[in-house]
Amino acid sequence: MSISDKKKWNQKYKSNPKIPTDIIDIVKEYAPLAKGKDALDIACGMGRHSIYLASLGFRVEALDISPIALKSLNEIENITTKEVDFDNYQLQKDRYDLIVCVNFLNRKLFPQIFNALKSGGLFIFESFIYHPNNTKAPSNRSFLLEQGELEATVAKEYKTLHIKEFWDRGVLGDKLFKGSFVGYKL
Repeated sequence: MSISDKKKWNQKYKSNPKIPTDIIDIVKEYAPLAKGKDALDIACGMGRHSIYLASLGFRVEALDISPIALKSLNEIENITTKEVDFDNYQLQKDRYDLIVCVNFLNRKLFPQIFNALKSGGLFIFESFIYHPNNTKAPSNRSFLLEQGELEATVAKEYKTLHIKEFWDRGVLGDKLFKGSFVGYKL
């Protein structure tokens, strides 16, 4: 990411009343299965999943490029925020029992996530897949998974609990093709 990305996201969080607040289903269903209480929320935005995880008793490290987004989490117990640029940030090895990454794709993070999980750690991921029928998705194709890419990239390194490609609706009713994955580090 760059300074222009940081500005873009800061502006979005300042001016967008339609930022999602609902916890996605796979986080609700699978986060309680984590075997410990140290969690990481990658590209957390306004922290909907960080807040949920903290409510379950997790100690959450919430990372994002936008200080405006992170500010909303500063006073919440069990959440530590950190402003990071994922192009230049290295996740700490063997640190987390649970890592959540939703609606964000940086392919170079997949090996870092694997290494950052403790043995038996749980990885929950959901993001957008390129499809010509998407009505609203990131405009930069490099921020979109290709069909089948998620399974090819992560499934071999984890004990897979869930993997799916599916159609979803965005906050404004947009049609989006997505991929989701949940697995334990082997």
